[in-house]
Amino acid sequence: MTLLFTLFLSLICLVAASDYHERLELQPLPAGSLLASFNFRSNASQQSFDQQHFRYFPRSLGQILQHAHTKELHLRFTTGRWDAESWGTRPWNGTREGGTGVELWAWIDAANAEDAFAHWITLTQSLSGLFCASLNFIDSTRTTRPVATFEPEGDHHASDADGSLPLHLLHGTLPGEVVCTENLTPFLKLLPCKGKAGISSLFDGHKLFDASWQSMSVDIRPLCPDDGSECVVQIEQAVDMVLDIDRSKRPRDNPIPRPVPDDQLLCDTSKPYHSHDTCYPLDKTTDKSWSLTEVFGRSLNGVCSPAHDADSSDEEEEGSVCLHVPHERDVFISPGAVEKKNLEETSRCFTLQPSGTFDLVLSEQDENHHRHSALETPVLSAERTMIGHGQERGGMRIIFDNPSATDSVDFIYFEALPWFLRPYLHTLQATVTGHNDRIPRSIPTAQIIKESFYRPAIDRQRGTQLELALSVPPASRVTLTYDFEKAILRYTEYPPDANRGFNVAPAVIKLAASNNHAYLRTTSLLLPLPTPDFSMPYNVIILTSTVIALAFGSIFNLLTRRFVAAEQAEALGSQTLKGRIGKGLLSLRDRVKRKTKTE
Repeated sequence: MTLLFTLFLSLICLVAASDYHERLELQPLPAGSLLASFNFRSNASQQSFDQQHFRYFPRSLGQILQHAHTKELHLRFTTGRWDAESWGTRPWNGTREGGTGVELWAWIDAANAEDAFAHWITLTQSLSGLFCASLNFIDSTRTTRPVATFEPEGDHHASDADGSLPLHLLHGTLPGEVVCTENLTPFLKLLPCKGKAGISSLFDGHKLFDASWQSMSVDIRPLCPDDGSECVVQIEQAVDMVLDIDRSKRPRDNPIPRPVPDDQLLCDTSKPYHSHDTCYPLDKTTDKSWSLTEVFGRSLNGVCSPAHDADSSDEEEEGSVCLHVPHERDVFISPGAVEKKNLEETSRCFTLQPSGTFDLVLSEQDENHHRHSALETPVLSAERTMIGHGQERGGMRIIFDNPSATDSVDFIYFEALPWFLRPYLHTLQATVTGHNDRIPRSIPTAQIIKESFYRPAIDRQRGTQLELALSVPPASRVTLTYDFEKAILRYTEYPPDANRGFNVAPAVIKLAASNNHAYLRTTSLLLPLPTPDFSMPYNVIILTSTVIALAFGSIFNLLTRRFVAAEQAEALGSQTLKGRIGKGLLSLRDRVKRKTKTE
């Protein structure tokens, strides 16, 4: 009885140490776009996690982490391209964003690199089945071990003190992975309310994957408070999307956008070439009204009940839905919701009712008013393209632009290349050009490239890893170039769509800003390789098979057939079983005929 009472008290303590919070932030963007950022966070005490007492933490994911000896995990599903020129800085400073496709990195405790890679394969294969993705294709050729690009977000000093195994960082990407609704469904199942209540009830696969840009992230990290309280394991899920308001408001019975009638076109009549058959689009003079129901196709269904924790802070509970618009703009909300304005951040947050639906309506606004909150200018912009021509060699060009006129930008550039793209590191060059200069400046390369780490590729075993510590001067543009060679694959290594090209993973850029880090990623690339004519192996196989069949048939016929004269064939035929049966039938026929004549 005492043992049961002790176990009951321990369970109560474990449950009390867990909590769950969710938050939705909405920010209108220029050109009729809307940034919606969903954030879900839950904590589980380290003791309950080790004993597999899961309440808010998903059991399916927790058991995978324990089986694969994973201490910290970061998973990204991303589609589209972030337009920094129109939308400003990335949400969460790019820390919740991944490259195009699927990106995964984790810290695994193991005695050596071989054991860490074995646990990594277990992790990728398990996550592949959990998220219905092709993570099982992350093999040794797609796995790297970054040195300075990624840092752990969790507190691992406590685990180091108890004599546990060292941590190994492994990173893998699948730039060609197509993210769709079959990845969203398991993502929702990890939430306590599984998309039935709370802000996750707004998720609709048709709206989410019709966005101009979207990213889904899962982050798991251990946290140990400074006050000496119990350590927790935190899981944070985030969904960020940029929606086109006009396209999102399109009803379901009109899935294909149709041209606007002529009488509804807004044309700039001041243009000299304006006529009855020529129309120059007129800039929008107003921001059209929109609501959550129109944009997401459904209203917000109450609050996810686990979010109402007795020990949760007021700030977390009052920030269920936040809208970043100037305070002068009219906003209408459902009855019962409480509004709180933040004068410093130009945002409005709304406390939702535990039950019932919630809707938010933003009225139409003139362009003369301040329609949008001020967008922050990105600290750095990057562009990565392939140069050169031909099927054998090529080059890479990366352009970094620093818009600041006073401050230089220091960052880490990380690039993971496939093994069949072989770079020549001795051709790496850096040129600096000012925004108003036409001639490159004569700045030594050592002042631009501070440090470098290079791990060469091994054919069919691992890819190339390149990490550079760079510095871009104020109001300057730095261009990095290097040459590479394309390898010729075996014909069995080509995919069915070989003429399309091979995907090259985006580069990762880590910006150092005070104590916080910001990340940005370039777009993925498409590498054309020398592709053979696959009809020729088919023709060779057919011709060879035909020749072998004819030769084998003829030789087999000669070896098994017996050649004799015609007289010997008749004599031999009478001695065989067939000949004896024939003779018997003939004698029987003769007997029947004689008997018939006698009668």
